[in-house]
This record gives sequence, C-alpha cells and structure tokens, in this order.
Amino acid sequence: MPDHHRARIIAVANQKGGVGKTTTAINLGAALALEGQRTLILDLDPQGNASTGLGIDSRNRDLTTYDLILEETPLSDIVSETGQENLWIAPATTDLSSADIELVSNENRVFMLKDSLSNQATKEFDIVLIDCPPSLNLLTVNAMVAADAVLVPLQSEFFALEGLSQLMLTIREVRQTANPGLRIEGIVLTMYDQRNNLSHQVEEDARETLGDLVYETRIPRNVRLSEAPSYAMPVLQYDPMSRGSLAYRDLAQEMLSRELQSA
Repeated sequence: MPDHHRARIIAVANQKGGVGKTTTAINLGAALALEGQRTLILDLDPQGNASTGLGIDSRNRDLTTYDLILEETPLSDIVSETGQENLWIAPATTDLSSADIELVSNENRVFMLKDSLSNQATKEFDIVLIDCPPSLNLLTVNAMVAADAVLVPLQSEFFALEGLSQLMLTIREVRQTANPGLRIEGIVLTMYDQRNNLSHQVEEDARETLGDLVYETRIPRNVRLSEAPSYAMPVLQYDPMSRGSLAYRDLAQEMLSRELQSA
C-alpha cells in the first residue's frame, strides 16, 4: 500500500438485493486479511448481516455505525475484533434504518461518514470495505462520498446489467458533486454457474460493455458460501479449500495486483 497512514476505502455497492454483496464484503475482507492487509469491514446495512456473519452477536453491539455517523462516536470505540487475524468489523443494527430520515435534515448529510473516517480514524488499517445497504439511499451515498472506489458485485442472472446503469449514474453524480476522485474499483461476477448458458451470456455482455472493469475472477455458486454465515465465520475459515474460498482468495490477489499496477 502506497500510504500506510490512510486506509484505502472501498464501498461494496449494488442497489439490487441478493447479489452477493455482504458475502463479498465478508469473504473478500477475510481473503485480504490472509494476504496480510489489515482490513476493516464497515457494516452500513441496517440488516447487520456482515456483523452476524462475522460472529458479532446482536446483543453485543452497544456502539455501531449509527453512532459513528450520527453521534460522532470515534471509529476506534466501535470496531470489534473478529475470529480472524487482521480482520475487524464495525457492526450495524436496525438502528441504521432510521439514519436516512435523520440525515435528510442535516445540511452536511452526504459528508457525515467521510468526516468520521478521516485519515486519523483509519490509520490502523490498510483497507476499509463498506458493506452498503441494497438501495441507493443516503447511507450508500455517504459510503461513496467517503470511498476511494466502488466495488460492484454483479449477479450472473437475467437483468443483472439493467440495474447497473442506475448505479453508474449515482457514481457519476457523486463524482460531480462531492467526491471527484471516486472511481470504480471493479465489477465482480457472483453466483456464477459454469454449466449455465445464462452465466456465460451475462459475463460476455458485462465484458463487452464494461471491459477491463470486470475482474477475471468469478465467484461461483457454492454451497459452502451459503452455509458459512450460519456458523458466523467467513467461508475461508469454514472451509478453506472450497471453491468459494479459493475464488475469494483469487479476487483478493487480483485486486492487490491491480492496485500495484496503478500505483
């Protein structure tokens, strides 16, 4: 990483639900941690699935990302260790679902998260992955304003590319109004089924439309990936040699090597 005093902040976003966003945040985070990157997953989804999936019991979430954004609680007070070395979580609860309404009346509303993640706040980490809610609401916009880049999980299903245009539009608006440095980290194909013609078609269309933005690594449909959250651990701990684990390890390595090339 070029500058160790400031973490790279990546928003994991797609306004469509069920595309593997939280799965990607958890397991890419775990894979980056295995690569020696001090990684923080910041749960910005009121469902709090990333927090649950990393073993943070909902009863133990006294301070959450709600407090970080709306109460100006320091990040260091919110962060919890996970069961994995180099991996931390800033948890969320359903409290966040009211954050959107509370933010509307604040004139600084799109900068609240950015202010909370100032250089000093994230200096302990190399990478911060923000698990965004499945909508283009004020929380997602806050994540984009705070982020260096957006990583988009794209489900290998019919209509996958249709929802993407709205997301791209939002990214462009954020660039023009609040964060000119925001870029697209990449598009990662999720729930990919090698035997399914539709998966191949979606991949072909995505590569044709988006070119090099689409990662070479594809995340397969994998039972182990679905099972791991119920054991409150990343798939890399639950079944390190599963296809899902190996794919997220490949994705982490591809992301880091892209980073080196662009440095």
